[in-house]
Amino acid sequence: GLVLDGRTLSLILQGGLEEKLLALAGLCRSVLCCRCTPLQKSVVVRLVRRRLRAMTLAIGDGANDVSMIQAADVGIGISGQEGMQAVMASDFAISRFKHLKKLLLVHGHWCYARLAKMVIYFFYKNVSYVNLLFWYQFFCGFSGSTMIDYWQMIFFNLFFTSVPPILFGVLDKDVSAETLLRLPELYKNGQ
Repeated sequence: GLVLDGRTLSLILQGGLEEKLLALAGLCRSVLCCRCTPLQKSVVVRLVRRRLRAMTLAIGDGANDVSMIQAADVGIGISGQEGMQAVMASDFAISRFKHLKKLLLVHGHWCYARLAKMVIYFFYKNVSYVNLLFWYQFFCGFSGSTMIDYWQMIFFNLFFTSVPPILFGVLDKDVSAETLLRLPELYKNGQ
C-alpha cells in the first residue's frame, strides 16, 4: 500500500512528478491519501483513471470527500458524524466502514452474476421474438401482415422485460452470503 499526506501530494503535483507517482501507485494494491484537500483527492483519482486506465473506488464520509467520490468510477459514502454530503454524492451508501467487505464481496458478486444472466436473457428474448416474426413472413408470403396485435406485443415486451429482472433481482443468489464472505477468492470468478 501507499500512504500520502497533503504536503507530499502537493509537492508531487506541483513538481510534475505525476508519472513517478503513477509508477509507484501501479505497484501497490491500494493508495491512501490522508490530510489532503478535496481538490488534491479528486486530482489523484482522475490521474489514476486517465493515465493507468484503472477502475477506481473512492470512499469518504464528509463534505471534503464529495469531489473525490464523484471523480471515481464507484463512490461509496459512509454516513456518520460529518454529515450526509458524501452519502448524497455517492453510488452506494453504508453506515460503517466494516460493511464495505459485505458490499463488495457479497452484493458485488451477486450483482455481477445477475447482470451477466440478464444480458444473456435479453439476447434470448429478442432472438426468439425476431425469429418468430421472420418465419411468420414465410408463412404469409412476405405480405407485411402483422402476426401479433399491438396490445399483445406491448404486453409481451412488458411482461418479458419486467417480470424476469424483478424475479432475478429478488431470488437469484448463486452462492450464499456466508460462503462469499468466507471465500473472497470467489469474487475473481466473475471477472
